[in-house]
Amino acid sequence: MKKLIVVIFALGLAFNMQAQKVDLGLKLGANFSNVSDAGGLNFKNKTGLVAGAFLSIGTSKFAVQPEVLYSQQGAKTDFGSFDLDYVMVPVMFKFYLVENILNIQAGPQFGFLTHKSLTEQLETKDFDFSGAVGAGLDLPLGFRIDARYNFGFTEISKEAKGKNGVFSLALGYSFL
Repeated sequence: MKKLIVVIFALGLAFNMQAQKVDLGLKLGANFSNVSDAGGLNFKNKTGLVAGAFLSIGTSKFAVQPEVLYSQQGAKTDFGSFDLDYVMVPVMFKFYLVENILNIQAGPQFGFLTHKSLTEQLETKDFDFSGAVGAGLDLPLGFRIDARYNFGFTEISKEAKGKNGVFSLALGYSFL
């Protein structure tokens, strides 16, 4: 009886794995970032680059998509550009509204500061935790389009208030 249960479990697992879809690819796009909750400081949107790789594992209805992205963020001020570059690691949970085509996504994002400018006098934090929400299209021939908004939970500096807010628009290509 135990062998029968193990065989049924193994067949079910094998069937479930075959029903899963795995995608590996690259993405490139633009960030439109700002600093919110900055205590009355006048920041304006800054345009930057977002680029990296993704791995998506799931079914035609649901997928988990971790990514590793280089993300140029920050804001413009009256004194110049306030630049914060991160390596971001979002873990997106995707729910397909239209099977394998249209999806909505949400998940946490972990950011590691790699470069900063115009902030030498300001002690910025090396880690940024944010949430991301968005929508995407998985198009024929492996192409993808994603639109997301990332809203920061942590303040970017130890002294001054302000959190990252980033709208991203990216085009991707899946090799699998």
